Amino acid sequence: MRKLFTIDDFVIALVSAVGYGFSFEVPKIFGCPEWMSIVSCLVVGTTLEGLAYKIVFSESVQTKPPRRFTALAVLVLISLVGVYVAETGGVSLSNYLEEQFGFVIIPPILIFVFNMALRQYRIKKIRERYGDGSDGFVFDGQVTKSDLEELNRANQQIHGAFDNDLAVKTKNGVFVGEKSNRAIIFSGIPYAKPPVGELRWKAPEPLPESNEVFEAKNFGASAVQVDYEGSFLKHHRQSEDCLTLNICVAGKRTAQKKPVIVFFHHGDFTYGGSADPLLHGDDFIKIYPDIVGISFNYRLGIFGFIDFSEVPGGEKYPDTLNLGLLDQIAAMRWIKENISAFGGDPERITVMGFESGALSLSLLAASAQAKGLFQKAFIFYGDPMSAYATPETSRNLAKKLLQATATTTVEELVRLSTEQLKEAQQKLVLDLSAPTRDGKLIPFDVPAAYRDGAASGIEFIIGIPSNERQIYKSLVGVKKYEDFIIKEIDSMVSFFDDEHPAEAKAIRDYIDKQAVAMPALEANAKMYEQIYTLSTYRCAQKLAAGGNKVRLLYWNVKPLIENLGSGTVDVAAAFLGSREAVQLYGNVLNRDIAETLQRLFRKFASGDDVRLFNNEIKGLAGIDWQEFPKALIVSEKAFTCEPVVDRLTEVDGLTALLAE
Repeated sequence: MRKLFTIDDFVIALVSAVGYGFSFEVPKIFGCPEWMSIVSCLVVGTTLEGLAYKIVFSESVQTKPPRRFTALAVLVLISLVGVYVAETGGVSLSNYLEEQFGFVIIPPILIFVFNMALRQYRIKKIRERYGDGSDGFVFDGQVTKSDLEELNRANQQIHGAFDNDLAVKTKNGVFVGEKSNRAIIFSGIPYAKPPVGELRWKAPEPLPESNEVFEAKNFGASAVQVDYEGSFLKHHRQSEDCLTLNICVAGKRTAQKKPVIVFFHHGDFTYGGSADPLLHGDDFIKIYPDIVGISFNYRLGIFGFIDFSEVPGGEKYPDTLNLGLLDQIAAMRWIKENISAFGGDPERITVMGFESGALSLSLLAASAQAKGLFQKAFIFYGDPMSAYATPETSRNLAKKLLQATATTTVEELVRLSTEQLKEAQQKLVLDLSAPTRDGKLIPFDVPAAYRDGAASGIEFIIGIPSNERQIYKSLVGVKKYEDFIIKEIDSMVSFFDDEHPAEAKAIRDYIDKQAVAMPALEANAKMYEQIYTLSTYRCAQKLAAGGNKVRLLYWNVKPLIENLGSGTVDVAAAFLGSREAVQLYGNVLNRDIAETLQRLFRKFASGDDVRLFNNEIKGLAGIDWQEFPKALIVSEKAFTCEPVVDRLTEVDGLTALLAE
């Protein structure tokens, strides 16, 4: 990682010492008063120090090792000549050399010690709160009454005067945001008609044009969802009227349009939302002042992914299979049409998703309906083939929903209250469905569509974690995790039995072998993670084959608490700068990793070369993030760029599937 001080620092210190020494002592030799020596020292010394710094740390010098060594050698030579001339003239520079080198060494060490002490204090507090982490993420007791009151306020229409400096006019109304530190944040802006009443289980409809004025100070309600123990948003108000988004921009507006980053939240399509602390705009704008950030909600669970085609009256609800994805497309269309009013560039939109958000993006990238809505995508751990291949699961869910609510038709379901449906959803948690590759909105074979150019024009970062299964368990709880893993691994092995019998046997043998050293559940979970990871890698492979620019990110950072894992939460916090949020989730942000990834991501979103030259981040060696099949491997010790295919699975022969 970063060095406290480098050879570059010492060379600049040498130049500075000679400059300060000469410019202070020479005037004294000529009989000048001391004040004149001080002025000369400040003017000449600081000028030389600044010039040396500018030369040494310039991109033209740092990007080319020969230039760097030449520049350092020339500056050292000039300084030594200066020292020799000074000593010959009877001027001693030893005191200045000691001071400058002391300044290079001592302050960074003190800052490092302070930061380490602060980090250890934070770690101590987290360990006191979470123990060994076996209970997963726990927010009870961490969220105060005042937090809840603030989190659950709703926006109101404005009929009187308002602050024009905080107002933005869109096609659907004027929205008045709130100034927060360096940012202006617009929260709870609707992007489609509320899907309530007769619009329940209908495709999102555009909002009418309007000149009315509304507050945009409070988050919109989260989607009605499953209240898992490890979900922060079980504390946030929930409603079917959830199709809202949040926009954060720097407080200082500029004439030049800025790149846009849109976050697709995680949550297994059953929980989550844009009010998650990981996605708050304050942290984002501090790091990305020249980018517009957006988060949004979409329908989840039985409200977003269900199939009524075999239920009486279901023909009136033809889009229920992938309503959540249609919401996402509606949000992206609203952003495309309106973001220029907030200072964003509609032709430079980057989307960013984790887990279910990543899966959503991997599907939308192949969808004709989402074509042109974004130009770049960061997908962290999303395999499109994990979406359902047929509507069968969603149809079964519809039948069980009828049983749970004692109804027989869709019209009867539509008349039920939100609370009744939420209660039924909570009971049906193990049966809830997710997106389906229906052949209409989403191609049946997404990787094949990638290879054939369905995602043309999109540049990708594909992220793969080394320990994501613990994160999932921490969020949904042990029971849901256990049932999910058993169900998924059985389904996967059955697929391999039919398509790849030799690999199926290898998978079973591996699970049996692992079960000797660990609980059977963890053996299955470890295998599931490897298959999913391999499939994610395969998508990167197909995208590259289809002509897309693809970069891999391999997250190999060890968790602070093993049972909480290291993956989605930590990566989101590292890229978005959510120091306080990641502490809520049981970890401490690694500043070196975060600053490096943030700098790289800024370049990716802005269309610059995704690389860092030596010392672009002071004390950090250069990073050239090369395209697939190489990957940027992130660990606590270093960033390296090399192939990772041999890290993806421990099952002999399984990587042969990539050759298909």
